[in-house]
Amino acid sequence: MTAKRSADQIHAALSAQIVAGQLRPGDPLGETVLAGRFSLSRTPVREALQRLAAEGLVERGPRRAFVVRQMTPEALRDLFEALGEIEALCAGLAAQRMTAIARAELARIIDQDSGDHSGYAVLNAQFHDALRHGAGNRVLAGMLDDLNRRSLPWRNAQFQTSARRMESSRREHRAILQAIMAQDGDRAAGLMRDHMATSLAVVLRMIAERP
Repeated sequence: MTAKRSADQIHAALSAQIVAGQLRPGDPLGETVLAGRFSLSRTPVREALQRLAAEGLVERGPRRAFVVRQMTPEALRDLFEALGEIEALCAGLAAQRMTAIARAELARIIDQDSGDHSGYAVLNAQFHDALRHGAGNRVLAGMLDDLNRRSLPWRNAQFQTSARRMESSRREHRAILQAIMAQDGDRAAGLMRDHMATSLAVVLRMIAERP
């Protein structure tokens, strides 16, 4: 296994445990301990922890060691509010700028059978990526790259905790698609804001229901 794949494996495992509350705020994430747990060298562990820090899931604690960061509801609201506004701008521009071929690809993504929550998380990312590219604005796309990196673990978690959220998300995607097909930028933007607000509500409920 390459170092990158090893780092991906560690990153995915730790992200899931942090978002699910299995790793609590302040819990230490020592490189040596994690290397032993995953039976890997410290290099991919260090890379994974640095990625988690960039996503805001971990931070430097005493003696510069990594610990799990406390992500408060207020911080999540700020993150999803910013994300929702940029996503809405992209959806509105995409409604006006996407080609017929790009709109057909968007519909194809929605029509795919996701199978399970992991599969749907992939399709969900593809849907939002298609709108980001369809907006045709590199500055907005760059801003979304950062916000997506920081919010993705939480956005994916909503599908793991609620099968109903997959169905409601799919319905919301279809409504956005209809606005895109009609080239109605204002409606597409409004629906995207509602979509992101619903995602935030699911995430906050997930956190509130933790033991």
